[in-house]
Amino acid sequence: MRKLLNTLFVLSEDIYLALEGENVVLLRGNETAGRYPLHTLESILCFSYKGASPALMGKCVQDGRNLAFFTPRNRFLARVSGPCGGNILLRRTQYRLADDSAASIAPARSFILGKLYNCRWVLERATRDHPMRVDVAALKGSSEHIRQLLPEVAACDDLETLRGLEGKGAAYYFDVLGQLILQNVDVFSFDGRSRRPPLDPMNALLSFLYTLLANDCASALEGAGLDCQAGILHRDRPGRSSLALDLMEELRPVLADRLALTLVNSRKLGPGDFQYQPGGAVFLNDAGRKTVLTAWQERKREELTHPYLQEKLPWGLVPHIQALLLARYLRGDLDAYPPFFWK
Repeated sequence: MRKLLNTLFVLSEDIYLALEGENVVLLRGNETAGRYPLHTLESILCFSYKGASPALMGKCVQDGRNLAFFTPRNRFLARVSGPCGGNILLRRTQYRLADDSAASIAPARSFILGKLYNCRWVLERATRDHPMRVDVAALKGSSEHIRQLLPEVAACDDLETLRGLEGKGAAYYFDVLGQLILQNVDVFSFDGRSRRPPLDPMNALLSFLYTLLANDCASALEGAGLDCQAGILHRDRPGRSSLALDLMEELRPVLADRLALTLVNSRKLGPGDFQYQPGGAVFLNDAGRKTVLTAWQERKREELTHPYLQEKLPWGLVPHIQALLLARYLRGDLDAYPPFFWK
C-alpha cells in the first residue's frame, strides 16, 4: 500500500477493500493490513485481484471519490465515480486545452523537456559507466547538442516548432544509441529508428517496449479520470491513445530504452528470440516476448526516488504519478505540469 498525492495505491494482489464507518479497511484474509480515513483520500487505485465491497464502492459514488481497478499487471479494468466526482469537469478542461494550441504549449513543452533531458542523461550515464567501451566523444557531442536544445524548447510558443525541436533532439539521440550496445553487436546493430514495421531486432525490441509503456500510460490516465485519446502534443486519431503517447515521451528513454539495452547487454535476448518476415520486418517471437514481459514486470517493481515528490516508489507507479500530476495541473491545483527528470 502506498499513499501519494491524496491517492491510495493498493499494490498487493491479495488485498480486499472494505468499508468500516468512514474508513477504508484493507483486508488480507481475516487480517487487517491497513486502515485509512476516507476523508483524506481523493482517489483509490486498486491493483488487486480481490476487488472491493459494494458498500465501499457505493460510498465512493456517494462522495464523488474516484475508485479505479487495474489488474496487477497494470491493465485498466474499470472506474467507479459519482456524479459529483469532477471527472466531467476535468475532461471538459482537458478537451478545451487540447483544442487551444496556445494553452497546449505549456504542458507540451514539459513533455518534451522531460524527454530530451532524460535522453541526454542516458547518454551521459553510458560515458560514466563504460568509458572504455563506448565512443565517449560521440556520446558527449550528441549530449551537448541536446543540451543546447533545452533552452529553445523551454522558450518555444508554437506546437509545430516544438515538434521540430523534439525531432531534432531524437535524431541526435538515436544517432548514437547504437554505441550503447555492448554485446551481440552483429545481431543488435542499430543505425536509427525504423517502425511500422521494425526492420531489425533492436527496433523490434524498442517498438514492443514502447507498446507496453503506452498501454501503462493509457491505464494511468484512465485511472486519473482523463481521456487517454485526447492528445495535447500528438494529434487526435481514431483508435490512438494520443495523450498516452504524450505522457510516455519523457519515460521512453528511462523505462523502455534502458531496459532494452539491459536485455541486450546482459545477453538475455539473442537472435533466436526474433522472427524475420520475408518482406524484411522483424518481430519478437513468443519466447522473446515472454523474456521481455518478465523483465518489464521486474523493472516496474524496482524502486526509485521520484524527482518531484521526493518519495520512494516502484517504477511501475511513475506513469500513475505523472498522470495524477497532469490532472492536478488541468484542475488548476498546480501552476505547471512537472515533467519526470531522471538522473
